[in-house]
Amino acid sequence: MPGPQLPHERTREALLDRYQALTRALFGLLSGLAVWDELDETRRSRLARDIPLRSVRRYEELFRRLVADFPEVACWSAQVGEQATREEVRTLARGLAGLQERLTAISSGRSASDRLRALAETNRATLARPVVTSADVPEGMTIPSLGRGYVDPCIRVLPAGANVASEESWAALDRRDDLAMFLTGHLTLPQATDAPLLVLGQPGAGKSVLTRVLAARLPEGEFLPLRVELRHVPADADVLAQIEHGIRDALDEAMSWPELVQAAGGALPVVMLDGFDELLQATGVNQSDYLERVAAFQRRQAERGRALAVVVTSRTAVADRARIPKDSVVLRLEPFDEDRVRQWVTTWNHSNSQYFTTRGLQPLPLDVVLSVPDLAGQPLLLLMLALYDADANALRRLAHDLDEADLYERLLHGFAAREVRKSAPGLAGADLARAVEQELLRLSVTAFAMFNRGRQWIGETDLDADLRALLGSSGGPGGQGFRRPLTPAESVIGGFFFVHATQASRDDERLRTYEFLHATFGEYLVARLVVRELADLADELALAASRNRPSSPGDAFLHALLSFATLAGRAPVAGFLQDGVARLPADRRALLRGHLCGLFASALMPRPGSAYDDYQPVAAEVTARYAAYSANLLLLAVLAADGPVPGTELFAVPQPEAANEAWRRIARLWHSQLARPEWQALIGTIRVRHFLRDGVRHLEAGLDEGQDYRLADLVFFTWPGELTDHPYDEVTFSPGDPVTEWAAEIAFRDDTTLGHLFVNLLPYALEVGGSLAASPFPLAADLLFLRLGDARSGDRHLIYRRALTYGNGRYQDLVIEQLRADCELMPAEQVRDLLRVARGHPRLEGILERLDQE
Repeated sequence: MPGPQLPHERTREALLDRYQALTRALFGLLSGLAVWDELDETRRSRLARDIPLRSVRRYEELFRRLVADFPEVACWSAQVGEQATREEVRTLARGLAGLQERLTAISSGRSASDRLRALAETNRATLARPVVTSADVPEGMTIPSLGRGYVDPCIRVLPAGANVASEESWAALDRRDDLAMFLTGHLTLPQATDAPLLVLGQPGAGKSVLTRVLAARLPEGEFLPLRVELRHVPADADVLAQIEHGIRDALDEAMSWPELVQAAGGALPVVMLDGFDELLQATGVNQSDYLERVAAFQRRQAERGRALAVVVTSRTAVADRARIPKDSVVLRLEPFDEDRVRQWVTTWNHSNSQYFTTRGLQPLPLDVVLSVPDLAGQPLLLLMLALYDADANALRRLAHDLDEADLYERLLHGFAAREVRKSAPGLAGADLARAVEQELLRLSVTAFAMFNRGRQWIGETDLDADLRALLGSSGGPGGQGFRRPLTPAESVIGGFFFVHATQASRDDERLRTYEFLHATFGEYLVARLVVRELADLADELALAASRNRPSSPGDAFLHALLSFATLAGRAPVAGFLQDGVARLPADRRALLRGHLCGLFASALMPRPGSAYDDYQPVAAEVTARYAAYSANLLLLAVLAADGPVPGTELFAVPQPEAANEAWRRIARLWHSQLARPEWQALIGTIRVRHFLRDGVRHLEAGLDEGQDYRLADLVFFTWPGELTDHPYDEVTFSPGDPVTEWAAEIAFRDDTTLGHLFVNLLPYALEVGGSLAASPFPLAADLLFLRLGDARSGDRHLIYRRALTYGNGRYQDLVIEQLRADCELMPAEQVRDLLRVARGHPRLEGILERLDQE
């Protein structure tokens, strides 16, 4: 049976495989009969080839006839590769209108019952409402209606049984632009009532909007669409109770599920469970079997004559936290491509032409929008860009110098200013600026709440605790002069357009979580708060210097923020930090360099208590917090220095030997306390260089800016004296090479033992390089054993077999060369076995000659 989740080519291949298997079975039955024995080998081969091909052609001929009689069957085969189909899809790619047209064309004309006609009319009425109802828009601006403004996204469809958590599985699938056709095929196939269809997408991708459009487009009398917003139903209730809760919300009256199906009069119920991710995030309750419970509910209802189709929506990031039923098809909404962005922008500009004219504004510029594809690709973020530009063409003004950091700063500042003006319209000048900065401070604390917990979302209770611990009743760190009292978490970030709130209900309690619509907002805010704190520290240092009053500003707030996770562990954060620190005045950076080096030198000393001790986003050991804070201070010191920082300056010691020893100790602390990804990110961000000067070894730490590595700077520190005559003294490697990564970690750890080992194995490493990186076996040891061990050893055959099986490239060449030398000393049957393993290698001639002689 074809399915809309399978490309037509895949269905054809499966048919061909099936007919080939049937042909082989037929030949088995004919074997021994006279009619079979009369056929020569040529005719048998021709039959084996022709019968499956003719069977496939006959199937396709009959399928086309079936399509002529039953048009919905065309949607089953997913034949979206034909040009005519592509043109049709492109024409109908707005508001799922194609879905309604197809299903209406094949409908029986059955009328909905009077009781449910009102529900159908309510669903259809949503097409005239704005695409987004929660957006706070200026007076006179128009949000396009759902029917006109919803642009059908591209999709990828994962067949039942595939690995939904594997990005490789998704990447192997083609992007499809036939959402309406796919849904038509799915809802008219038995698979729709066997298991739920899972719809995945990023926050703001339009999952909930899709369910609203689908409910409005399904023809009444043939389908009974029911949207159940999981955020509004009890999270711990069973599926039936959740559906009946949704029935009550939709009809404003209590009705049992069997009563609803009976009233449907034969129409297929299509239940849309919207927001599965909200059950997972907001409640924290284990819901890993939820989709299996939905599938079990479908099976039970089908057995009782109440078959239903179910669609479940969820964020992509949490899909791997649920077990997917084996028969479930998974659909993923893809980011908008250029054509869809253009269509959306055209609709927006047309809907607001009067608004633009009245206020003397230019339309939303398509070229500028397309220059930020990460934001333009998600419908809700695209709307955010449009709203931002509607304020005096702010986005257009950035067009000539659209720096990523500037863009996020302007967007965040603009929306923060809107929130402030709503609550305090009388503020202006410096008071307005302070209030906006306070809003951004709270958003930054929200970003740190996620960052320090290693998550992309934060629960309301945790966020409230963080806000109290870091900002207190004054709304900011002590001495900053923030006057407005701290508000609850939902009032801090709930009104911001780029913050997505999820909600679920448990034991009559509303549970909320928050996340940024795009992770980069949070990453920028983390870097922004750190840079702002550094700027404040620099101002305090400059003031103290101007008054000739030596004093050191406290780092308690900085320590609270930066002692739970490493900034280097999130590459975009480190990038925004580098940009932000570079924008500070040179004299301020010079002051920060000295101050941060001083903080780093004393980072492992006992700390006094502070006003921020209650800030505990995660339960962390004291050693882990020391490791995280010192690693972050190192990064900040290097960024402030505009170049490598000598070890003697980092540790405030005059002797290079003392600096080397101090580095060795702290590097071992990082290695033992940081999570492996953080450790690797730190090595990839900070480059440590060792060098000799006047016979004394020095080290310096600088920012890794992607330049080639010089091996002599990484590992030759392990040997005394000048190694200028070493053949590998000037060897360089590009970042990312496994040999380079090995050497860089040795240099970072200042590990003499590993350094000695590396230098001794350097010729081998340079010859073989990264070909061993993915091997589960000690192939280097195997090669050395083959070169140096007893050729008559009983283990030699096994080692050769392993080396030839898992080695490749230059490594395999070396093994073959050794085998040519050993083949006369090994039993012939073992050599033949190894030749089978290494079949096709160009250097086997000598071994074959030896076997021929035997």
